[in-house]
Amino acid sequence: MKKLKLGLPKGSLQEATVALFEKAGFKVYVSTRSYFPQIDDEQIAPVLLRAQEMSRYVEDKTLDCGITGNDWIEENSSQVVKLAELLYAKQTGNKVRWVLAVPEDSKIKSVKDLKGKKIATEVVNVTKKYLAKHNVKADVEFSWGATEAKVTAGLVDAIVELTETGSSLRANNLRIIDTLCESTTQFIANQEAIKDPWKKNKMEQIMMLLKGALAARNMVGLKMNVARKNLNKVLKVLTSLRNPTVSPLANDAWVALETVIDESTVRQIIPALKEAGAEGIIEYSLNKLIY
Repeated sequence: MKKLKLGLPKGSLQEATVALFEKAGFKVYVSTRSYFPQIDDEQIAPVLLRAQEMSRYVEDKTLDCGITGNDWIEENSSQVVKLAELLYAKQTGNKVRWVLAVPEDSKIKSVKDLKGKKIATEVVNVTKKYLAKHNVKADVEFSWGATEAKVTAGLVDAIVELTETGSSLRANNLRIIDTLCESTTQFIANQEAIKDPWKKNKMEQIMMLLKGALAARNMVGLKMNVARKNLNKVLKVLTSLRNPTVSPLANDAWVALETVIDESTVRQIIPALKEAGAEGIIEYSLNKLIY
């Protein structure tokens, strides 16, 4: 039986990825002692890898496809193909980004002031490309962790660090000078897998379900009964992705109405629907929304 070798990110993206797959309809079982999760789809062979390494193993065809951040694709100068953007960051409203930061009292005000200085970061190549773009020569060293502490302790002059809101940097009395890149989660594959009709089709099915789960994340469904005489008033209240579905009931004087709306608007819309004449209103959660 043919199998699709799929890389799942271990670490910060792992929990969110497993949850997303489950909402998309796949049950993923991860053991703390194994790098080979189980999944209830015998056509998929999943492997847990750090996001930092994912693009390298997809590019060298050890894996057919995988999920990683755009930042690590850039860091590894990988030639993988980005097939779909999976906007995990919508859960918080912020994109993660790699920023250049210095101590609050540092005399460094711009990238130009980094000439001859020392910078610590996990994304060495991304940082070197950024410096080259600005014609600045500086010493860039790889940091295994505790990067914020290194600049605070004076071991380096600046850092390039991953942040979402910047609150951690501010808490450490660090000042952001510039953003090097933003990163979103990407579904990637190599050219060989894309050229295989079976693998391409399997990947497209997975991506469709994942994107459907993401699209449904902040949406809910509404069902209700409406007297025909009140239908126009009810329709004016609704803001839906598409025109609401209106179906006849056994009693010709009434119709059933169903729609999908943003969950954040429900508490305003339901009372307005009731006032407009809707009855038997049901709100339900969505697992997937396929466009």
